[in-house]
Amino acid sequence: MAAEVTAIVSSPLSAIETFESTHVKTPWAEAQAQFDRTAGMLDLEPGTRALLRSPLRELRVLVPVRMDDGTTQVFEGIRVQHNDARGPFKGGIRFHPSADADDVRALAMLMTWKCAVLDLPLGGAKGAIVCDPRALTRGEQERLCRGWVRQMARSLGPTIDVPAPDMMTSAQHMLWMLDEFERIHGAKAPAFITGKPVGLGGSEGRAEATGYGVVTVLLDALKSIGLVPSAARASIQGFGNVAQHAARRFVGAGGTVIAVASWDPVSRQGYTYRKPGGINPDELRALTDRFGTIDRAAAARRGYDVLPGSAWLEQEVDLLIPAALEQQITLNNAPRIHGRVRMVVEAANGPTTADAARLLEERGVVIVPDIIANAGGVTCSYFEQVQGQANYYWDRADVLAKLEARMTAAFADVQDRASRDQVSLRDAASLIAVERVARACRERGWV
Repeated sequence: MAAEVTAIVSSPLSAIETFESTHVKTPWAEAQAQFDRTAGMLDLEPGTRALLRSPLRELRVLVPVRMDDGTTQVFEGIRVQHNDARGPFKGGIRFHPSADADDVRALAMLMTWKCAVLDLPLGGAKGAIVCDPRALTRGEQERLCRGWVRQMARSLGPTIDVPAPDMMTSAQHMLWMLDEFERIHGAKAPAFITGKPVGLGGSEGRAEATGYGVVTVLLDALKSIGLVPSAARASIQGFGNVAQHAARRFVGAGGTVIAVASWDPVSRQGYTYRKPGGINPDELRALTDRFGTIDRAAAARRGYDVLPGSAWLEQEVDLLIPAALEQQITLNNAPRIHGRVRMVVEAANGPTTADAARLLEERGVVIVPDIIANAGGVTCSYFEQVQGQANYYWDRADVLAKLEARMTAAFADVQDRASRDQVSLRDAASLIAVERVARACRERGWV
């Protein structure tokens, strides 16, 4: 008898894992609204606006997976390819139980702007598989990865669309995807996907690149407001890979992290872990699983104050570093941000809504936008792609030096544009990015 086939599933968790319930525009509506604002400032012609306002291509696939118990579950896979005028599509593939097409559209558009503001020869894409890897065995995850590649193989490739890790995906997932792609095409293709293990086509420095880049930009931004790292206190939302490396580098530069918020999938709520004298990122990492969940009981035994998930936002600090999900700082909760806060550094994608950003900027808070702040990951992914194509790999010091130089130069461009046009850093970054992509579309004769 054939194995039982279930309906399309996501996972046992179906609720969006936000730290607070809010009623705001969808991430896609936010992304389009920011584009509309930028297009108006640039006076883009209608054809270019229409082309850049929506993705060039969207793909939805169903991935049947034989589960360990012999049943078959069918998972939904999404890939949105926003624009490739400047180079192959580039963007992560995330596993998340609440992923949907609108969120992925927003993230794909942000990837286009992120690659452009860093002046990388890449376009923007994003993907998701609607699942919860915490509820899947290792074998089930491998079969899911391979099944997704089989469904998507004709639309991916080193010169077409290059995936990478994202939320709840890892180097191991990327390696399974690479192996399946190479089996299908009968050839080695290390530049097909990035974020692979070092020694199997991965790049030194890739694991820490996003968090390292966040702090590279953060340190430059601190100089602009006359604040030295040793006098700066920060509160971070999230404690996954990006937040862990950002916290470690910030503390290494002399800064102090006093609070970290983490999502707990068992209780299905967030908690903030605080030490007013400062957190040791390595100590806290030892209490954290690979998905960024902190062991609440162990943290309490180590002397951390365990507070509600939203408390990270209310701390008396100089910097807020949202490094979790989209739309976490909104018009509803922004008024609760302490008056001492002078800067928000967006380590996550789209963590601050436009309305909240305007409110904070009116208070004099500097917002370092996501498309520059968290671009270290895609920049190092580009380096990995180049190394894979050349079959020649750089050492860690080389990678991080190139990363720092690229991000420092890009942030300087954004600061110069903000000063010249008398606009916020968010508007300046968006102006640079959209202008570059629009120019590429015109020069190719697309519009």
